[in-house]
Amino acid sequence: MLVEVTRNWNAMTADGGTSLSSLDTKKKSASEALVNALGGYPIGYGLGIVILPLSAGWIQEDPYIANIAITGTYAVTSFVRSYFLRRVFEKYGIDDNFIRLAKHGIVKLSGAMR
Repeated sequence: MLVEVTRNWNAMTADGGTSLSSLDTKKKSASEALVNALGGYPIGYGLGIVILPLSAGWIQEDPYIANIAITGTYAVTSFVRSYFLRRVFEKYGIDDNFIRLAKHGIVKLSGAMR
């Protein structure tokens, strides 16, 4: 029974179907992780510009609680960014690398501008 469930589980996709074309591929995972990492830097940098000056006095008064609050803010922001990007990749069926997707987007935009 367990072997049968495992076999069926491995054949299923996220939407419950068994189509191999919609399985999460290594390319898709790598491109999603790369987009997430590259997108994380400017978001973290911008967040640092906002949050660190606002908490400068607080860091001196109570460094432990300030550290927990700042770390929590970065963690929540990272979670939201990751969740948002995952939903975008799933919604638009992005199953190829983001470079090919960017090329396709540029061609589509240039065609729309004509």
